[in-house]
Amino acid sequence: MNIGSKMKLNNGVEIPYLGLGTWQTKAGKETYESVQYALEIGYRHIDTAAIYMNEQDVGRAVNESGIPREEVFVTTKLWNDDQGYDKTLKAFDKSMKKLNFDYIDLYLVHWPVEGKRIESYKALEKLYSDGLCKSIGVSNFTIKHLEELISAVDIIPQVNQVEFHPFLYQKELLGYCNSKNIAIEAYSPLVRGKRSDHPLLKSIAEKYGKTWAQILIRWSLQHNLIVLPKSARYERIKQNADVFDFELSAEDMDALNNINDTLRTCWDPSRVE
Repeated sequence: MNIGSKMKLNNGVEIPYLGLGTWQTKAGKETYESVQYALEIGYRHIDTAAIYMNEQDVGRAVNESGIPREEVFVTTKLWNDDQGYDKTLKAFDKSMKKLNFDYIDLYLVHWPVEGKRIESYKALEKLYSDGLCKSIGVSNFTIKHLEELISAVDIIPQVNQVEFHPFLYQKELLGYCNSKNIAIEAYSPLVRGKRSDHPLLKSIAEKYGKTWAQILIRWSLQHNLIVLPKSARYERIKQNADVFDFELSAEDMDALNNINDTLRTCWDPSRVE
């Protein structure tokens, strides 16, 4: 496995395992330069969203990188205010214009909005069938939300993007998604730095001569997750990609698996009916 390694989704589309997250990366110069740098050092997967307010900068960095468009996998997402069938189609068109692309590699329903998530996803099915997005999926969906969705639509999601790390080891959700051949993307895989001083994490990092962040990214990769570490700092972007020259032992994976203290650094979708 290396920085260019890809997973094959349930529709045959290939997605790089390692992506650059851009949540809370400032619009403008910061987003443009961090995406540009990531592409320069070998990243080929960039994750953005309408609510991040930086789609335009992501698109400009990709378009000006000199890398063929088909070699860079870009994800964006439908925000809550734009859910509903017709509004979803309009929101997608707006994102496409901001990115300045002819297609989007992966389009996700960002949140399971009650009463609207199914019709929103059906709009994604139309976009997919029209060839405007190569893959479709969801974000922050629990098993309950996925079961409801799958029973009501024609296309099983290719991806479910959720918060996932040893401090929120969603083992049951992972098992369910694996059983349905839905790939899990891990957002906030670095726990937003909130557990960088955890004794076990520090001990394992020292053992392998790696940073605590590299251990967390490697843990995600060894669970066969697509992982989206976010940083706007060049040295961190580079460090986050330096995770393919070692492997965590089964013992260390088990130790990290058993940390789980259900820490959510973002939203809690389990409360959504």
